[in-house]
Amino acid sequence: MTAEVLVIGAGPAGLCAAAAAREAGAEVRLLDAADATGGQYWRDLPVSRSDGSESSLHHDWAHYVRLRDSLESDPGVRVDLGAHVWALGRDDRGIRVDVVHGQADGTERATERIRTRSLVLATGAYDRALPIPGWTLPGVFTAGAAQALAKGERVAVGKRVIVAGAGPFLLPVSQALGQTGARVVAVVEAGRPGHLARAWLRRPSELLAARGKAAELGGYVWDMLRRRVPYRAGHGVVEIHGRHEVEAVTIARLDARWRPIAGTERRFDCDAVCLGHGFTPRLELAIAAGCRLDERRFVEVDDAQLTTVPGVYAAGELTGIGGADLAQAEGRIAGWAAAGGALDADPLAPARRARSRMRGFAARIEDAHGIGADWPRWLRDDTVVCRCEEVDRATLRRVAAGTDASGLRSLKLTTRAGLGACQGRVCGRTVEQLLAAHLTTPGGTRSEVVGTDRRPVAAPLRLGELARYGEPSATPSCSAPQKEQP
Repeated sequence: MTAEVLVIGAGPAGLCAAAAAREAGAEVRLLDAADATGGQYWRDLPVSRSDGSESSLHHDWAHYVRLRDSLESDPGVRVDLGAHVWALGRDDRGIRVDVVHGQADGTERATERIRTRSLVLATGAYDRALPIPGWTLPGVFTAGAAQALAKGERVAVGKRVIVAGAGPFLLPVSQALGQTGARVVAVVEAGRPGHLARAWLRRPSELLAARGKAAELGGYVWDMLRRRVPYRAGHGVVEIHGRHEVEAVTIARLDARWRPIAGTERRFDCDAVCLGHGFTPRLELAIAAGCRLDERRFVEVDDAQLTTVPGVYAAGELTGIGGADLAQAEGRIAGWAAAGGALDADPLAPARRARSRMRGFAARIEDAHGIGADWPRWLRDDTVVCRCEEVDRATLRRVAAGTDASGLRSLKLTTRAGLGACQGRVCGRTVEQLLAAHLTTPGGTRSEVVGTDRRPVAAPLRLGELARYGEPSATPSCSAPQKEQP
C-alpha cells in the first residue's frame, strides 16, 4: 500500500502535520500505536467512560476536538490506531514502513508494508527519570505515567505524593494528581531559585511573545497556591525509603551541579513518588531512516522541518523539547512541506511565527532546568540503574574497569544494562552517561558512544509475525479512528 503523505504519531505535532498536509492537497495516512489520538498532551478517558470534565483538565481541548473531528470526517485522511511501526527503511521505490496492527499483547495481528515518498515523523518523547536509591520500590512512578493515569483513567497513584525532578512539566503533573484526589506533599525542583529567576526573567520581551504559556504557567501556580502545595526549588529527592513499598523520601538541597549538600537532608512521609527529569526524544525510527542528529541528540531539520534524509520530515520533541505549542507549529510546517506546499505561503505564516517564538521558549526551559552534571553523586554502589535487568552502579563500574572496554555496545552486552523489557527506554540515557565516563580509547580519550536508541526492530514483535512477514496479509479494515460508542 502507498501513502502520499504518511504521518507517524498522532499527538499535537502529528495531528497538525496531517491537517496541514491535507490543506495542501495531499492524501494523508496517520498512524499511532495508541488506541486514541491526542498523545500524552490530550490523553483522556475513552468515549464510553467520558465524565464531561475534559475541557477543565486539558489546555486547548476544544481545539483538539475540532482538529480530531475534521481529520476523522475527511475522506482524504485515513487514521490507523493501534498501528505499531516496527521497522523503517529506504530503497529505490522510496520509503518503506513496516507496521503491525492490533493491541500490543494481542494475537493474530495483521502485518503491512506501507510505501511513501513523504514521511513526517512525530513520535514524541519518553519520560526521563534519574535513578535514586530506593526508586525500585512499588509506589515510584515517572511523572508522565502518573499524569497518564490521572488524565486517562482518573486514578491517583497515591494519597500523599511527592513530585520531584526538574522542569515546568512537574506543575501540570501536580495539578492532575490534585484533581484525582491525591494530596501533593511537595513539588521538588532541582533548579536553584537564583538560577531559575535569571533564566526565566532574562529578555522579558520573549516571555511577552509567549504570553499564552505564561498564562498556562500562572494557572498551575494558582492551583498549587489553592491546594497549598509547597514548591521546593534547589532541592532533590536523594533517597526513597520503604520496606515493601514507598513510605518516605529524603530531600536535600542541591548545589549548582546537583550535588547534594551535606546537612540539609529532611525526611517526608509519603506513599508515592513521581520522578520527572525532562524528556528524551523517541529516536528509533529517525535513526533507522538515517536522519542526522545534532550534538544534543535531537534530529536536525531545516526551515521546512526536512531532515537530512530526502522525503523525511520531523516535528515535535524529536527536534527539541519545547511543549505542545512548538510541536503544533512544527507539525503544520512539516505536513505542509511534505505535501509540496511552499514555505512562504500565507496559510503557513502563523505557524512560522509561532515556531520562532516558541523555540526561544524551549531554549529558556533548557537553560533553567537542564540536568546538572554531578547528579550521579547521589547514587550509591548498590543503586539499581537498569530496573529491567537489575543492574546496579557498582556492576557498571566493575565491568567497565575489568574489561577495559572502549565501546558502549560491548558493555551493554556484558552487563545487560538497557537490554531488558523496556529496551533502554527508561534507563538508556542514564546508562550511556554512566558508562561513557568509564570508556576510553587506547589513546586515553573517551570513546564515541553508540546510543541505546539505535534499534533495527523499533517495537516488540512476535517471531511468528516476523515469520509471516512478506506474506499476503489482510490490511486492517479501519479507515478512521475506531471510537467506542457511549
